[in-house]
Amino acid sequence: MNIRIQDVIHALAAQIGEIPNSVDRLIAGNPLSEVKGIVVAFMATRRVLEQARIWGANLVVTHEGVFYSHRETGETCSDHESVHADKKRFIEDSGIAIYRLHDSLHRASPDGIMEGLIQALDWQEHKIEHFPAASVVHLPASTVGVVAEHVKQRLGLATLRLAGDLAMPCRRVGLLVGYRGGIEHSVPLFEKHNVDLVAYGEGPEWETPEYVRDAIEIGRRQALLVLGHLESEQPGMRLLADRLGVLFPSVPVRFCPVESVFKAV
Repeated sequence: MNIRIQDVIHALAAQIGEIPNSVDRLIAGNPLSEVKGIVVAFMATRRVLEQARIWGANLVVTHEGVFYSHRETGETCSDHESVHADKKRFIEDSGIAIYRLHDSLHRASPDGIMEGLIQALDWQEHKIEHFPAASVVHLPASTVGVVAEHVKQRLGLATLRLAGDLAMPCRRVGLLVGYRGGIEHSVPLFEKHNVDLVAYGEGPEWETPEYVRDAIEIGRRQALLVLGHLESEQPGMRLLADRLGVLFPSVPVRFCPVESVFKAV
């Protein structure tokens, strides 16, 4: 039986159902088209789209938007804006369909992106408490430095940003993926769940980092690791690719990693 794009979309949305004001949608392509191959990526960058074409895939499932904003319409930039226009033209010419899967993954229980990060860190066998926007992992007695080095190695990161003492004892780690690093998510992990360390993707630098600074200055033993938005969420899309391969065994499914746009200089 031929698999259509709408079949894949329905399978992806089935676990959660309709979400009001969701950004999940078919950005480009015909939902009735037959799926020849699927590429899954954190973001449908120009390089990811070119790789999909090389692989002969005609459906890209992306977590983040295509045109540089969260609630994009695809028309948020002027047609005369060269980078936006070039990408839009490439998508149209390639015939590649693009489906954004963001809210449904984060609304799953546990959060589908969080699941991927925990598996990438090889922490799935530890005691874990899942909450709507965060997870708390109970580790054997360690230090912030040892945990930070483990995170770097498991995620293949050259650097991490740290606030706190590397030698500080650490057993309870609060995880926040993506843009959940604001105080509304991080402070309850410290204050209510008594974590030693919070590790998040990104957030306003004047919020949680400054909270941790003041906490340390009054003698509290707290620390913060900043992974990066992509770095915290990409493992979840790798996990999604594996699951899509099981759901649609007759369709080639590939994960296409996206490199960090930043370099340490």
